Amino acid sequence: MLSSINSKIHHFRLRHSLLLSHLQFLLFYHTAPRRNPPKATSPPIKTQSKPDLFTAPAPAPTHFSCSDFQPDTVLETLNCYANDWKLALEFFNWAETQTGYQHTTQSLNRIIDILGKFFEFDAAWKLIERMSKNPCSSPDHTTFRILFKRYVSAHLVEEAIEIFGKLDEYNLRDETSLSNLIDALCEYKHVVEAEELCFKSKNGDNVDGNVFGFSVESTKIHNMILRGWFKMKWWSKCREFWEAMDKRGVTKDLFSYSIYMDIQCKSGKPWKAVKLYKEMKKKGIRLDVVAYNTVIRAIGISEGADVAVSLYKEMIELGCEPNVVTFNTILKLLCQNGRYREAHQLLDQMPKRGCEPDVITYHSFFTCLEKPKEILKMFDRMVESGVQPRIDTYVMLMRKFGRWGFLRPVLDVWKKMEENGSSPDESAYNALIDALLEKGLVDIARKYDEEMLSRGLSAKPRAELQKKTDDEVSQNVHSYTTVDDDEMKFND
Repeated sequence: MLSSINSKIHHFRLRHSLLLSHLQFLLFYHTAPRRNPPKATSPPIKTQSKPDLFTAPAPAPTHFSCSDFQPDTVLETLNCYANDWKLALEFFNWAETQTGYQHTTQSLNRIIDILGKFFEFDAAWKLIERMSKNPCSSPDHTTFRILFKRYVSAHLVEEAIEIFGKLDEYNLRDETSLSNLIDALCEYKHVVEAEELCFKSKNGDNVDGNVFGFSVESTKIHNMILRGWFKMKWWSKCREFWEAMDKRGVTKDLFSYSIYMDIQCKSGKPWKAVKLYKEMKKKGIRLDVVAYNTVIRAIGISEGADVAVSLYKEMIELGCEPNVVTFNTILKLLCQNGRYREAHQLLDQMPKRGCEPDVITYHSFFTCLEKPKEILKMFDRMVESGVQPRIDTYVMLMRKFGRWGFLRPVLDVWKKMEENGSSPDESAYNALIDALLEKGLVDIARKYDEEMLSRGLSAKPRAELQKKTDDEVSQNVHSYTTVDDDEMKFND
């Protein structure tokens, strides 16, 4: 483990420059009186040369003091390297050893999350042991909620359950931690294990409603497991568990109905979701904005966008204020029906209702628009409005342009991703590599494939990227001509 970047600066000159360029960007972002952060470029981590497709990074400052660092700045910098645990850990250590910055529980939780994502559990536990010795950054419920999720996502279910048994050492073995464990099991589709843990003994008999000395008969626990079956799209199990809640005498609350309405909607039975909505009204259950959003989507699918808009107006009349999800739901319905003018009008109305558009708002347009220029124009509007794209935004656009056979907009999106300081994940690399291979640019695709593997990301097996053949040079020359033709079509 590196304790100092300066001690090995000759090995990490390019990486160090990347860290500093992001810090310059983030520090300016937190101190300047402007909404949109300046764009920062991210040079590739690998030191060998690769095709000069993108702009080189600007020089970065070489000195920071502890006073330059704020917790939000450190967290945002770590977020930039969420897909490169080595670089994230280098920054984490560098910030502490070179500037004297004292990491908070939040920054320690973030680096533990990044390490867990890449199965670096030994390093994560070392940090937890360090946290337990420092009263200013002690591990909390979030720390172990992160660990539960990372272990379960790696299918290490038994290990995750064993961790709960060790929480006495940290005074965190309580109902909250048990709920976090069950939530992690359900979140990552280990619902069978979650249900067995809560309601079955080792010999298969029903338990008395207690696990590790804590009650699991609450509506909250049942809602988690119902939502878990929902995530698995196991519709018969959803219905079976919904009925089992009645047999156990579990009181179904607003969240229970919201989840089951969503189940009916996603399983292709939106009319049953509308029926549940009417049942809730008869029982006198006051709907919140989450329940209304589900019903609006269900009624929009089953009866059309106009009926959904009518329910939206009814919701406002009853004193339930819409949120951004409400607008996103209606926007999606309008876009899916090709009613883009009305969708743009609704987009303009959102700030007036106190709802700023988010990245999902713009995803509704990206999914349905059919011209690259219109999509890139909407993308620029999104960034200019202060909404930062997510990695899946870039991946969605690159895949869409790649399917259409356009390479130029794929490269534009990749460049924007680097300029905005986002670290590409395996899906982003795969989308770019697929687009390059589609145009026959095997050499360039191979370099990105190698860069991807060097960062510990999983590449798709591709026959085209096996050992280079003698014919590839001539093929690549022909391919560049194809790309030029593609750009002419795009510009037209």
